[in-house]
Amino acid sequence: MELSTIAGQSIPTFPLYSTDEKAIPLLGFGTAEYPFGASIHTLKETILEAIKLGYRHFDTAAIYLSEQPLGEAISDALRLGLIKSRDELFITSKLWCSDAHHDFVLPALKKTLQNLKLEYLNLFLIHWPLSLKPGKYEFPFQKEDIVPFDPKSVWEAMEECQGLGLTKSIGVSNFSCKKLETILSTAKIPPAVNQVEMNPLWQQKKLRKFCEEKGILVEAYSPLGAKGTAWGTNRVMECEVLKEIAQAKGKSLAQVCLRWAHEQGVCALVKSFNKERMKQNLDIFDWKLTADESHKISQLPQCKGFPGAAFLSDDGPYKSVQELWDGEI
Repeated sequence: MELSTIAGQSIPTFPLYSTDEKAIPLLGFGTAEYPFGASIHTLKETILEAIKLGYRHFDTAAIYLSEQPLGEAISDALRLGLIKSRDELFITSKLWCSDAHHDFVLPALKKTLQNLKLEYLNLFLIHWPLSLKPGKYEFPFQKEDIVPFDPKSVWEAMEECQGLGLTKSIGVSNFSCKKLETILSTAKIPPAVNQVEMNPLWQQKKLRKFCEEKGILVEAYSPLGAKGTAWGTNRVMECEVLKEIAQAKGKSLAQVCLRWAHEQGVCALVKSFNKERMKQNLDIFDWKLTADESHKISQLPQCKGFPGAAFLSDDGPYKSVQELWDGEI
């Protein structure tokens, strides 16, 4: 993996395939807090603090209710001179399932850009391989609102968005190898990114190998196990092997997880609204795990934290977790 470093920062970047877009910073700042919108009144200040510390890649989504505060923070950062231009930032947002219909994709992106007060996104992702009846933005949603998902026509609309210059790159989130194959079989523009759950206890080895072969960058969400969310667990933060490595290294367990993710060649998305931890999460690029430490992590028993039960329905396209993840579970 060829890396470059953003001027004046320590965050390495990686050029996305299938696009002439500028390179993506390999550490991103997540803006989701569950229940969505819980920190909406303090989020702008948190994002401004993140920009001051050196974060340049921000991840949001229509369903998170964080697009507007992120947009306000970007406006303030420009006004305060924290950044010289919007072009210094890499901004990702996601298409919610109720807009995952061919004719709703472009209007949804335009609404996202309006919320963010931006002329373009750097990356626009299909949030889940699922469609809901249009009109509602809610999670959890009603099972009876699940409707058939047509990946081909939704992806065509995503390609149109890139063609119009409203997003520099397009990609997906929570897609298995099989679902990526479906997109790739008809895509004129292949997905640049697949954003999925990934951490030392859910390493996604098969999916990462597939994505690497196809030139798709993997982005890791919940790299610390998403402790404190409705779907997260404490398993990562309480893992004895990771605790031992952190102690031997004189690093935090979170730093070990993020360094491990970086060494796997993926982009990690961190989410802490605590200033000290925000700083710590940036401090992962000037040291390495030993071969022995990496091997110990590679041997950890695997367990998916977010099986996605909310997306299953006896009447929907996915009746079991096996169908949702195509056996990658």
